Amino acid sequence: MNPVAFNVFGIDVRWYGIIMSIAIVSGVLLAMRNGKKAGYKEDDILDICLFAIPLAVVGARLYYVAFNFELYQDNIMQIFNTRLGGMAIHGGLIGGVLGGVLVTIKKKINTVKMVDIATPSVILGQAIGRWGNFVNQEAHGGPTDLPWGITIDGVKVHPTFLYESIWNLIIFFVLMKVFKNKKYDGQMAAIYLIGYSIGRFFIEGLRTDSLMLGPLRMAQVISLGMIGAGIAIHLYFKDKGVKEPYKA
Repeated sequence: MNPVAFNVFGIDVRWYGIIMSIAIVSGVLLAMRNGKKAGYKEDDILDICLFAIPLAVVGARLYYVAFNFELYQDNIMQIFNTRLGGMAIHGGLIGGVLGGVLVTIKKKINTVKMVDIATPSVILGQAIGRWGNFVNQEAHGGPTDLPWGITIDGVKVHPTFLYESIWNLIIFFVLMKVFKNKKYDGQMAAIYLIGYSIGRFFIEGLRTDSLMLGPLRMAQVISLGMIGAGIAIHLYFKDKGVKEPYKA
């Protein structure tokens, strides 16, 4: 597949950017919908998105560059060229959460409740965004003879982008089901951290482009940490119940 969708005045518009834009817009619209159901104003959701999304993009890029700096050390300006890919979800989560927390503190909004509202949007965006890896022929697995393998550079490999996209959609539907009748604030975040990370841990083991940390890949180590964080959130918040939603 041609990674370039079309050309405008000599500038290539790539499918990767289009897909990521669709992922972001879909996530924002879903967050506004879920926020309204929880008793929040759309303006509050938009304020958080307008601050959290740019920080998420910056975090995703900085994280990727930090662990792949050899790709950019001879041409530093390429760090700013994100059209070819090179975004890491774990860095995006760090940046996005940081931005969202800062806004909720400033606006005196229940941070934990807002994280729960945003969580389905995050995993939906991840499910859509993974198709950008397919277009760029990156983040794939090793050789396979399975019938659903994809051919890259003449080799049939595991479509790990597809595995993760499907897994993310499963977690998304679980979260949307729980959202209708969650038992405590923080439950959505706990399910996301545990559910997403379990899938990512095993899928990461199939990839060929991972940074290693001893016998494990860096993303696997982070996934284990996220699972632990999800369990901790569950244990801490499970008996606190659901607080009244923020009212302007």
